[in-house]
Amino acid sequence: MNALSTPAGESEAPANAASQPAISGGASSAAEPYFPPPPVGPRALMQPLGWGAPLQWLALGWQDLKAHPAIGLFYGLAFWGMALVLGLVFANKPEYTMSIASGCLLVGPFLAMGLYEVSRRREAGEAPSFASSLTCWRSHIRSMGMLVLVLIVLELLWGRASLVVFAVFFNTGMPSTTGVIQAVFNPENIEFVLVYLAVGSVFAALVFSTAVVSIPMILDRDTDAISAAITSIRVVYEHPGVLLFWGALIASLVFLALLPAGAGLVLVGPVLGHATWHAYRASVRWLEEADAATP
Repeated sequence: MNALSTPAGESEAPANAASQPAISGGASSAAEPYFPPPPVGPRALMQPLGWGAPLQWLALGWQDLKAHPAIGLFYGLAFWGMALVLGLVFANKPEYTMSIASGCLLVGPFLAMGLYEVSRRREAGEAPSFASSLTCWRSHIRSMGMLVLVLIVLELLWGRASLVVFAVFFNTGMPSTTGVIQAVFNPENIEFVLVYLAVGSVFAALVFSTAVVSIPMILDRDTDAISAAITSIRVVYEHPGVLLFWGALIASLVFLALLPAGAGLVLVGPVLGHATWHAYRASVRWLEEADAATP
């Protein structure tokens, strides 16, 4: 019996091997790691824009404000309060102006997102509420935080560049807060004014391009900050003239709103907030939305 018996290791190995299914491609291919393809999200499609589009966005923003004036009033008063604080700091402690401006840049986008939420709900046929406008940012806090951080870094670089321009090109000494307008527009400082405007225009264009539709996009699609910023820059790249007109409208309206001690922001702030949502929706469509709209 011992002579006829086979060791267990030799008899079981072929049986186990026979019971295993054959692997296509051999042992070498089975050992290769499998990397799944990256997920493909919805693609942003740039929409054609006419020169009258910014005026239409303002008209739609005004309609949103009229539909929910109490919510808009709250945000308008918040914008006005920020302007008052910034003005008081500049008049009394100008050295802290940049710090307060950074704080406003941190709070402002979250306030604006509340206005975008009202417009988004109206567009979707939902009932906006004050509570939802206050809390809509909570599910997007990571992307919003990253985008705001990028904007703050850009603002700090802008401030540093402005100081360098002052140090190199200003010829009549650093102006005081009381005589800053007279000192800046002194004929001796014409070179400074030109360089300052050139540097400021570059940074203003960069900040505007990064933020023009990125925050509404984060609210709408819950995208990451980098994708939202890139899409926003694409919108400006595709329609530089129309977006330049839109930026000029924003700057002009804000300037006019600041003239009566900033009180105009109570009205202008909410209208521009709602209009920015419509600027995003008119500028960007998504592939599945385009497919759904195709009969």
